[in-house]
Parts: sequence; structure tokens; C-alpha cells
Amino acid sequence: MAATEQGSDELSLAGPNKNELENIEIELLLTGIHRLYGYDFRNYALSSIKRRIWHHVHAENLPSISALQEKVLHDRTCFERLIYSLSIPVTEMFRDPGLFLTFRQKVVPLLRTYPYIRIWHAGCSTGEEVYSMAILLQEEGLYEKARIYATDMNNRSLQQAKEGVYEISKMKQYTKNYLEAGGKHAFSKYYTAKYNSVIFQPDLRKNIIFAEHNLATDTSFNEFNVIFCRNVMIYFNDELRDHVHGLFCESLSRFGVLVLGAKESIHFTGYSDCYEPLDRVEKIYRKAK
Repeated sequence: MAATEQGSDELSLAGPNKNELENIEIELLLTGIHRLYGYDFRNYALSSIKRRIWHHVHAENLPSISALQEKVLHDRTCFERLIYSLSIPVTEMFRDPGLFLTFRQKVVPLLRTYPYIRIWHAGCSTGEEVYSMAILLQEEGLYEKARIYATDMNNRSLQQAKEGVYEISKMKQYTKNYLEAGGKHAFSKYYTAKYNSVIFQPDLRKNIIFAEHNLATDTSFNEFNVIFCRNVMIYFNDELRDHVHGLFCESLSRFGVLVLGAKESIHFTGYSDCYEPLDRVEKIYRKAK
């Protein structure tokens, strides 16, 4: 009996293994960020958030996640750099052109019946898809009666979106996407080239409202005819994903349209029965009740 008790004591003194300790460090870091700064990453998918945290630990030349926690809690500029790392923007103009072509064909006819159109781009990143929507609506004669609300939790990305300035090297790919998405003009009419950058025409921004919004913590702020949220929820766990779907369902008007990313779905959420598919392939759904 004594030998068994001694072995048990030795086991308990060994403490958690490396993976358990790492998870504890991450939990403490995310809890500290939430309590001090109000940003909630606690329900993001662990594997994704872990990779991004370690990337930032190395970028800051720190030895551990605990060291990052100490620096983040005492240095706001370090926190702001971390926020940018945790919400790395991945987007492009007319990304997945087939989606935008289907939107022209199946959603635009519905929007023509509305006297006023509100569209929410949730998690708009650096704004490429927002300007894509502005161009599409302008070409379909709907932009003057539309308001696009472009939100993101990453202020640095939002600032770039507001400026509408992008690398000229990306225009070849963006032009290809635009034409495949049913574009009706020369894509170059929408921007002015200057040195190694382009700036999109100011008239595309006049009906766009950029604002900070955190899907994990903030509430609904309007009623919308269309909500775009593409490839954002792939980083969330089931609990947060369900919470966000509830937010979208609450925010959509009757017969409003929800557009998701290629790897996302409303299935296996508590809100799947709120929608009917407009296009299953392109993940476009219409609120049914």
C-alpha cells in the first residue's frame, strides 16, 4: 500500500504534460485579453488559434506563451500586433467568381424588388469583397439605393479597407475574377494606378460604412437584406459558430439572404431550419421564417 501511495504522489508531482501546459497557457492568455481588452477568442478553434499564437510568440522573439501573455497585458502595442496575427486577412476581389455570378443571377432579381437595400459584410478584412459588391451593385443599377455595412474586429484591416488601396501586382488576378463573375466593363475603369498601387474610385465608397464589430461579443446593430460572411466561421468552435448563426438569423429581414464561404454550412447548427437554399453549391441561403 505504501509503495502504491508513493507512486501516486510521484505521478501527481509530475504535473501536466507539455500539451496540457500549453493549453493552460493559451486559456490564460485568451482570458486575460478578454478581461483587459474585451476581445474574445476563447471559442475559436484551438488548433487554429494555437498555430497563430505560436507564430506571434516567435515574431516577438519570446520564449513561451506565458511570456507573450505578460507582454500583451502590459504593452498595448504588442496586443495590437497580436490581434492582427489572430485575424490574418485572406481575401481578394471577386473571390470565387462563380459565387458572384450566381449572386447576379439569383439574388439581384430579389434585390430589385426592394425600395432600399442593406448589406452586411461581416468580417470584411481589408475590403476587397466589399468593393466587389459595390461594383456589382453599380453595374446592376442598384448601388444608389444600397448601403453596405463593412465590419471587422481588426482595426488595421479596416483602415486599409477604408482607403481602398491595393497592390497593382494583384490586378491581373482580380481582373480575371471580375470577368468570370460576369463583369460588364473593363475592370480598370474602377481604379487609378499610382506607382505600385491602385486606388479604387471614390464613388464606390460613398455608400459603404466601415465599422469595428466583433462577432464573438457584439450584438446585432441593424436589419439586413443580405449578410456576407465568408470563410470566417471556419476558425470558430461549434459554440461560437452557433452563436454567430443566431446573430445572423436575428439580423436578417424576412426572406433575407445569407452568403457563406465554400467550406462553411448552416447544417449541424441550431438555425438550419431557418433557411432554404437558393444555391447549395455556392452556399447562398434565404431566410424562410
